[in-house]
Amino acid sequence: MSPRRQRLTTLVVMGVAGSGKTTVMAALADRLGWPTLEGDSLHPPKNVAKMAAGIPLDDADRAPWLAEIARWIGDREAARASSLVTCSALRRPYRDLIRAGHPSAWFVHLVAPVEVLASRMAEREGHFMPASLLASQLAALEPLEREEPGSSVNAVEDPAAIADQIITELRLTA
Repeated sequence: MSPRRQRLTTLVVMGVAGSGKTTVMAALADRLGWPTLEGDSLHPPKNVAKMAAGIPLDDADRAPWLAEIARWIGDREAARASSLVTCSALRRPYRDLIRAGHPSAWFVHLVAPVEVLASRMAEREGHFMPASLLASQLAALEPLEREEPGSSVNAVEDPAAIADQIITELRLTA
């Protein structure tokens, strides 16, 4: 078995609504014991209201939210604490904003067929994001590019298996 590297890492679990970001982050947190942030918790009330009304966010809506996520990552980096965060991070410019000045950021793009995503969204309760916004998220999605730090993962797998795959791929330890 190869030695595991200890390094400052921020895993940004990304993907469209219904891809399993929160569930996979929880599985990773169980294994790694790292601080977590549910990125949606940083949306200002006007963004939540807009999405709840079935209106997609635009770049201007997302900018302050993304800046808050980046600030949180920066605070963890300053404390030398590896961490986990969920964020849709749909477009390359959003990911660039998140990782600007944050060398620890590594994106884990959860990918699933649209039928699986729609089914998951229909089953969840109490979330402000209606299933009607899935199409707009898929239309905005820009998959990770080769030079971006990260990888894509099949989000149809069991969340525990996904977490194990990520930990193995990155040779992570708590």
